[in-house]
This record gives sequence, C-alpha cells and structure tokens, in this order.
Amino acid sequence: MSVTSGGWSGHRRAGCVLLVVACCDLLACIQAQAPAQPATTAQQVQAAGDFAKTDKPAKHSGFTEPDPIDFADHTGYVQIFDGTSLKDWDGDPAIWRVEDGAIVGESTKEKPVQNSYIVFRGFEARDFDLKLEIKVENGGGSGIQYRSKTGLPWNRPTKTPPNLNWMMTGPQADYWFPVAPYAAEWTGQFYSENTGLGILAWRGQVVESGPKQAPRLLANIADRTALGGYARVNDWNQYVVLARGGTFIHILNGQLMAVYVDDDPNSSNNQPGLIGIEIESAPSKVSVRNVWVKKLP
Repeated sequence: MSVTSGGWSGHRRAGCVLLVVACCDLLACIQAQAPAQPATTAQQVQAAGDFAKTDKPAKHSGFTEPDPIDFADHTGYVQIFDGTSLKDWDGDPAIWRVEDGAIVGESTKEKPVQNSYIVFRGFEARDFDLKLEIKVENGGGSGIQYRSKTGLPWNRPTKTPPNLNWMMTGPQADYWFPVAPYAAEWTGQFYSENTGLGILAWRGQVVESGPKQAPRLLANIADRTALGGYARVNDWNQYVVLARGGTFIHILNGQLMAVYVDDDPNSSNNQPGLIGIEIESAPSKVSVRNVWVKKLP
C-alpha cells in the first residue's frame, strides 16, 4: 500500500490525534479530583536555597557539623621521634639515619634493599591513634608497621632474608611512590606483613573477618584509582592510623582509605605490638617526621 494522506498514513494520524485528546481529557479529570497542594512560600524557597549553599542543617534544626580534625593537635599524644636522634629506634644504621628533622631510609641501585625496617622500642601498644607525615621519593615502597613483632622467621622466598632482629611481622598501613611504575593500588591498604595473609583490606574497601571466617567485603569507600590521587608525589603526606580493638582505620591526607575489622580475638592482628617503618625496593628514599601516638586504655 502506498503511504498517502488518504491511505493508511492518514488514518493513523487521525487515530493518534484522538488518543492525545482522550489522554488530555483524562488528565484534566484527575487534576480536578486531586486535593489542592499548598503553594511554596518565599520563606521555604529561601530556606532551601540557604541549605544548598551551606550544605549544613538549618540553624533551627539543632544539629551542627563536627569540626574537622586538626592534624597538629597533639592533646593526649606523646612524640616518639624527637627530630634529632634515633633514641628508642632500632634499625640498620647503613640504611636509616636522621636528616632534616626526619627519619630517613634509603635504598639505591648500588646498594639495593629488599625489605628493611626501623623499630620503635619505647613501648608496645594495642589501642591507639597514630599520626605521622611520610614522603617517598624516587620510587619504591614503604609502610607503617603497628601491633607488630620482631624476631619471627622470614616468610618470603628470598635468597637473603633481612636481619630478624629488625624484621617486622604484623599489620601495616601501606604507602608506595604514587607514580608509574610504582603507582600501584596498595597505598592506604591494610597489609599483613610477613604472615602469609597478605592484603586483607584493599584501598577503598571495608572488610570483615572472624574466627574461621575468611575476609569478606562489607562495603566500598570509593573508586580505588580515584583514592590513589590523594597521595602526594615527592611531598609530605599526613597519615593517620586508628586501632580500636579489632577495628583498623587508615586515613591519608584526610581521606579514608581502608577499614579492616578482625573479629577473631586470637588473631595476630589483635595483639599488642611495636610501631615501625619499612623501606622496600630500590631506588627509594623514605622520610618520616612528626610521629605522635595517643595510647588508649
């Protein structure tokens, strides 16, 4: 059949017009029977606009936003690095030194270091807040050890294991040089150093485990790649580690990176231990300063 105004096309257009008219009549009938809605007042419009501008509850609500954390607030903290000496710190003197107010570990192509640690021997801690600044230059990786032990057997298949007096085993807040080829997805994660457990909470994850229960993902914090953008290249990074019972929280430059919840009271993660710093791979230069700890009951 040819498509002309007098053929099938014309009948189809006429039918569509009748359908539209019928729908309009039905809508008018529904609106006539619906209860009238109160008009939005100018005050309501202004209040909505103010809320959008401030992103805070209106004053009359009685709610207030929490103050942001002050990284320089050391109330209740003790400083465990004095900025001038390695008092109470224990590490290979060929690798670790004090330079410009920071603890510095360095691994070069001429003298590469696979894994080396400097341990704070002043006390052991289980529940605490830890604040420090960390910078990794040239490449390679680092990490902050906590609730860790020394002297345990080396668990990696390497030809030359590190000195066991300095080798640390236990939880680690990872940090790697944030530029390729080192720009891995590890910075901020919860890593179990030298235990065989490996990564327990990747960056961007909230993970839970328990007695005889393998780690399982509870929630995602944000895109893993996007979170990596919070790491500053060749610059100081503010790292906060919170340990509360079986809950571990890693925060980098004010951004939550990973949460791990270990509900096994007998887990090695849930025992008191030492704080320390790692350097891994070559070439790499790791610097740490402003190390403060608030021990909790």
